[in-house]
Amino acid sequence: MAAAVDGGAPDLAGLLERIAADVAPLIGSGTPAEYIPALAEVDPRHFGMAVADLDGNVHGVGDWRVPFSAQSITKVFALALALAEGGDSLWRRVGREPSGNPFNSLVQLEHENGIPRNPFINAGALVVTDRLQTLTGDASSELLEFLRAESGNPDVSFDAEVAASEHEHGDRNAALAHFMASYGNIDNPVPALLDHYFWQCSIAMSCADLARAGLFLARHGLRADGSRLLTRSEAKQVNAVMLTCGTYDAAGEFAYRVGLPGKSGVGGGIVAVVPGRCALAVWSPGLDSRGNSVAGVAALDRFTTLTGLSVF
Repeated sequence: MAAAVDGGAPDLAGLLERIAADVAPLIGSGTPAEYIPALAEVDPRHFGMAVADLDGNVHGVGDWRVPFSAQSITKVFALALALAEGGDSLWRRVGREPSGNPFNSLVQLEHENGIPRNPFINAGALVVTDRLQTLTGDASSELLEFLRAESGNPDVSFDAEVAASEHEHGDRNAALAHFMASYGNIDNPVPALLDHYFWQCSIAMSCADLARAGLFLARHGLRADGSRLLTRSEAKQVNAVMLTCGTYDAAGEFAYRVGLPGKSGVGGGIVAVVPGRCALAVWSPGLDSRGNSVAGVAALDRFTTLTGLSVF
């Protein structure tokens, strides 16, 4: 059924409807992120999925146009901007290996001298945001403008309620930032860094927005306007880190089931990339024990199974 992605809207629409029907029994399973009160209140019965082709055409099913908190999905875009602005010197400050620990863990930092394992655990994302802040002077606004441009939606914005909720319950992230600062791996004042990080995580986007925004990775580094954000090699690197580290400490299971580079967020969203073909986004707020959307992972699993599209 690979032709459904490149062929017409009717085939793709039918494919998405079938996937939604297949995963319907799982919608509402799992638990929304309870440690962020603004997210804990979201109805877990939401489900949306969108696929964007290389020309930016998007098709979806369910709640695919409903904005939700992107959370850690934004780490992919922050990483891309930091690499585009500052080159691969970033990799001296953050690794590229799976952590094997929860996304907010402090455990490895002391053993590894304040260098986070990868850019998608919270410690690594804080380093990336710190680098982007140094490069741009306004990391969160730079990221927001990029997401508006790539999604084609000028209404993409921060969610002040979510940002405030993150601030109020951000002690673990503050501890991570201060700990890395003690090793000289944070350049900006920790309070300012946390502000930008919490605003970044609060950005609200729909599946349609995220699928379009992720297309630069499917286009091997080319933005929506045809300009080059990343070299082909850099785009490959970002996709590779997404595959090995993008779904917290369940990346092996995600690669096994889905077979695509992907990045999840505790808002229940996941963005995934088929290099050279399309980008996808799915949203369902019920999370498994590792912080990934139960119905979302299942939907992406069905997509790659039905289409035969994966990186393997």
